Amino acid sequence: MSFVPRENVEKAVREAIEGSPKRRFKQSVDLTVVLKDVDLKSPQGRIREIVFLPHPPRKHVKVCVVADGDMALKAKEVADRVLGREDLQAMMGNRKAAKKVAEFCDWVLVKTDLMPLAGRTLAPALGPRGKVPVPVPPNADIVAFVNRYRSAVMLRVKDQPQVMCRVGTEDMDVNEIVENIYKVLSTLENKLPNPRNNIARVIVKTTMGPPVEVLF
Repeated sequence: MSFVPRENVEKAVREAIEGSPKRRFKQSVDLTVVLKDVDLKSPQGRIREIVFLPHPPRKHVKVCVVADGDMALKAKEVADRVLGREDLQAMMGNRKAAKKVAEFCDWVLVKTDLMPLAGRTLAPALGPRGKVPVPVPPNADIVAFVNRYRSAVMLRVKDQPQVMCRVGTEDMDVNEIVENIYKVLSTLENKLPNPRNNIARVIVKTTMGPPVEVLF
């Protein structure tokens, strides 16, 4: 459990949603955690962690699968896009095609024996967008994998001392959003050497709404 008071997190979430202008689309609820006294070049500062939220946001997360054989057949039942070995080979040297995949897919799950090929073709396009190919064992239940990654977010520190991710949508129950925030905060605190000192600010906002700071 995070050291940030739950009632303060709940208050900030309510203020962020209630104070947000209504739009013609479903707005996300986003979390920003600003860090301090963290060396971004140190192992502690190079945070790159996948977090599975207890309550998936009510926005479709596009999961793509790179596989062949039986895994590819099963993936077609649930994935948003399935690519085979031939598809990757056709993309070799075609940056535009790889870029389209990287822009379309939120997550790319790759059968382990296809990881080297996916690394050469897709990774250069995924990396700059904060995405990574995720290896999947050959005997894994790909349907379960896909469903699990629909609730996943990536915590990543880039060139600024902060982490940003989606933790919900404006139509979700506030308590569900709060629990998602706590999952992110707890994960982040476990990666930091001194969480109470290293976390400077926690901010909640909707896509188009004003930021609301969580007091602690």
